[in-house]
Amino acid sequence: MGSRQPDPALAEALLTEQTRLTALYDRLDAVRERTRAALAAAHAGGTAGGTHQARLERDVSAAEHARRLAQLSAVEHGLCFGRTDDAEGRTLYIGRTGLRGADGEIVLTDWRAPAARPFYTATPADPGPLVRRRHLHTRERTVVGLDDEVFDLDRLAEPDRRTLVGEAALMAALRRGRTGRMSQVVATIQAEQDRVIRSGLAGALVVEGGPGTGKTVAALHRAAYLLYTHREVLSRRGILVIGPTALFSRYIGQVLPSLGETDVVVATVGELHSGVRAGADDPPAAAVVKGDLRMAAVVAAAVRDRQRLPDGDLEVSFPVRTSLRGGVEVVVEEMTLRASRAVCAAARDRARRSGRPHNVARRLFVLDVLRALAADEAARLDAPADAEDLAYARKALWSRPQVREALDALWPLLTPERLIGDLLSDPQALDRAAPRLTAAQRGALLRPSGSPWTTGDIPLLDEAAELLGVDDSVSPAAERAAADVRRKEEAYARGVLEFTGLAEDEMMEAAALAERHRPAGPHVTTAERAAADRTWVYGHVIVDEAQELSAMAWRTVMRRIPARSLTVVGDLAQTGSAAGARSWGEVLDPYVAGRWRVERLQVNYRTPVEIMEVAADVLAAVAPDRRPPESVREGGDRPRAVRASVGRLPVLVEQELEAVGEGRLAVIVPAARRAEVSTVLAAGPSEPAALDRPVAVLTPASAKGLEFDAVIVVEPAQILAGSPRGGQDLYVAVTRATRRLTVVFAGDLPPMLSRLARH
Repeated sequence: MGSRQPDPALAEALLTEQTRLTALYDRLDAVRERTRAALAAAHAGGTAGGTHQARLERDVSAAEHARRLAQLSAVEHGLCFGRTDDAEGRTLYIGRTGLRGADGEIVLTDWRAPAARPFYTATPADPGPLVRRRHLHTRERTVVGLDDEVFDLDRLAEPDRRTLVGEAALMAALRRGRTGRMSQVVATIQAEQDRVIRSGLAGALVVEGGPGTGKTVAALHRAAYLLYTHREVLSRRGILVIGPTALFSRYIGQVLPSLGETDVVVATVGELHSGVRAGADDPPAAAVVKGDLRMAAVVAAAVRDRQRLPDGDLEVSFPVRTSLRGGVEVVVEEMTLRASRAVCAAARDRARRSGRPHNVARRLFVLDVLRALAADEAARLDAPADAEDLAYARKALWSRPQVREALDALWPLLTPERLIGDLLSDPQALDRAAPRLTAAQRGALLRPSGSPWTTGDIPLLDEAAELLGVDDSVSPAAERAAADVRRKEEAYARGVLEFTGLAEDEMMEAAALAERHRPAGPHVTTAERAAADRTWVYGHVIVDEAQELSAMAWRTVMRRIPARSLTVVGDLAQTGSAAGARSWGEVLDPYVAGRWRVERLQVNYRTPVEIMEVAADVLAAVAPDRRPPESVREGGDRPRAVRASVGRLPVLVEQELEAVGEGRLAVIVPAARRAEVSTVLAAGPSEPAALDRPVAVLTPASAKGLEFDAVIVVEPAQILAGSPRGGQDLYVAVTRATRRLTVVFAGDLPPMLSRLARH
């Protein structure tokens, strides 16, 4: 959509960093090749015979080379993500591993090394030795973006000032303001963000701030700071970052790429249940009901509803003798066994009293009923009924499909997906499980069987997973076998260490050496293990756009952080979800009463005053008890309103792209018209690749937390009418722009937008 002139400062900075990154990858390739050759030599030497000790030494050498090669292969993506410049003119490049040049000098500093500490610990109020911190955004081996943070503009060399990019360019402009007010603003921003970043690990920190206050960036820097300061705890348990959308998750990866490390899991609420990825949202009425804490009791009742009793005595019939007649197997004798209803009730009650999850307690129920069936069989056959015979009879009965089907009908083995899917598609099951919900509320929950999972379903699935558990009847034997294998492997490893002398030097533990030789596939990081394990307990959780989470979603989050170490980021004035928060106390007091604190960011340093005045009018109309942040930037074009149809959008988009040059543009539309506008603009899918294109077509919900140089808001009246909190959605839409705002409408313009210049 037209040609745009590149930003000279950005182009120069990108060229500089690309040259450096290319050299680093060249060095990585050279070290890899050298390590690969050493590994091949070690393997070749292993076939040449020699003493037992020599062979063991070669094994250790080969293992070390293999480990190093695996490390070098694992850092291919995101090799270098940062740079620091200090007051003495020294520059360090920070990456996922350390590299030395051919001359032995360090060319890439490992992020865990002491020299890299300022990259994580520097804050605006206390930068230490740094004058600048630069984040490098890369894709494969190409630098695709940069973001600078300047701590001392006066001590930054002139060539570096000329190539400032991203947030730093804006901060430098604020610093150059001629009034004392500008310096006060910068100091305020620095102090606010510093308090957020350095706040303690324990308890819940609420970072509340309106649009443009930098709350997300401050929270992510806090994550990096905590990972460094509390490395021992957090590297073992990891950090979970929860964002509102997949698009936002990608965005925060660009804001702070060093969080793309092995200790951080980034997910949406719709991704918190392993094996399910929910992207769709519920209609407001369904969202409110699903988000209500009463749904926890509904799910528990649904589980109990599947633990049933027979109408009378349980009767199970199965063939005991068959005959072939005309080539067809025919039953010639059948046996019917009975377990009384009282026995089934006692078995059910005992299983429930055990306190075990449904799928685990099922084994108790099954065993008790099988005992009754086996005893009945022995009585019918007039056979011995000692304990050994009855145990054999139980196993034989369980092998019969008729018996398993009968017991499954009473106490089935359930998955969360089956339980919740059945519950939400069966009116009778919902009536039994949710008698305290109104008929209208139950009606809002009902949907056709096989419907796609929604974000609101995830807390229900998580609740079900807690109540159902996993049948672990085979686990003890498997665990004993695995433990025996581990003991043998570690005994062999101790022998290797004793022969090589490493045991005396305490350089390596036997368990660690055994683990390296274990054929368990590629190394699995903390983040990978955590993401695959629904029951994983994290060391810290960050929830961004936290005002959107329902009470049930908070229950899901808190299950993952029993230590209650959280950073909660949000703005109650932007709550768009019908099930979202009305106050922080409402969502946090049930879990961390007396242990949560608030840091409020007051200064909006991204959104121009002219745009924020329009946004303030919207907020005053829809949430008069809320106050917008104070914007400190002036200048730029006055926000405008254009009466036009959707068909004219390509022309308007072209104009905006010409105006912002290399900047990005978002077209924010009512949810019901997203597909239509995407087709008109040939914009393609909106998530998660929207950030890679000059124009992104988004709804207010998917635009939440994002910022763009220019924004076109389409049909604001329809956004207002689109949901019970349409006013908050419109507030979100008009606060996404950092330079230019255009509102397009075909009918009436809402009175709250009267400040817009009409075109």
